[in-house]
Amino acid sequence: MRRGLFLWTFIIFFFTPTSGNSQINESQTGTWYMYFFNTTFKESSWGFQGDIQYRNLNLIGDLEQLLFRGGISYQPKQTQIKLTIGYGNITNGTSTSINSINLENRIYQELMFPIKFGNRIQTNHRFRSEQRFIEGQDLRTRYRYNLFINIPLNKTSFESKTLYLSIYDELFINGELNTGDDEKVNFFDRNRLYTALGYMINDQIKLQLGFMSQRTSNWNRTQLQLSFHHNIQHCTKKMNNIKPNSSQSIPTASIRYK
Repeated sequence: MRRGLFLWTFIIFFFTPTSGNSQINESQTGTWYMYFFNTTFKESSWGFQGDIQYRNLNLIGDLEQLLFRGGISYQPKQTQIKLTIGYGNITNGTSTSINSINLENRIYQELMFPIKFGNRIQTNHRFRSEQRFIEGQDLRTRYRYNLFINIPLNKTSFESKTLYLSIYDELFINGELNTGDDEKVNFFDRNRLYTALGYMINDQIKLQLGFMSQRTSNWNRTQLQLSFHHNIQHCTKKMNNIKPNSSQSIPTASIRYK
């Protein structure tokens, strides 16, 4: 309980937004700090997943975006397909004022499924639809496709103490192009290409440190990314296997490769 309280206190403090100069400087490398989590509700097909991301135009302090996102997931039995519907709250730094931010509320739907090639190469395919309610704009829609590739380097499969290569490429396209007040956006929104080294500490925790190149119609930027991946599982089943007075500790969280 105290560990959980400390973790959330740290997250709230660390991810509190601060205003900064958010003008786009293509020569400056930004930094993204990210926490991903997911869980299932006991033995059912239902679960919850989400992420918190603190994105900076520099190392820290010059806010690009603060994102809180979470959704209810459903994985039909005997399938690898996962469906999610969720909500996101986003604070964006603006490029028009030094001390200005705008807010976005977002509803999204997501389909994800894995495909494995041989014994080592594992891929995930994610399709996401977004309805975006951005301050000062009309309703906007956006569609995203992400191809994830993960390859273990020092082992033949993903297990404790696995060092692995992580690559993804994500394409964004806009649906509704009119944003209001005779303003329009391009059909092509952006593309993100990411490469990272990851380390699965054990079956509970996974860390990644990577580099992303992001391209829009107007600018190209690079970002360093540090991410923490966390799968919170119920422990009812594990508790039933522990004998009374046993000194065995009860795992409270684990990581599921995806």
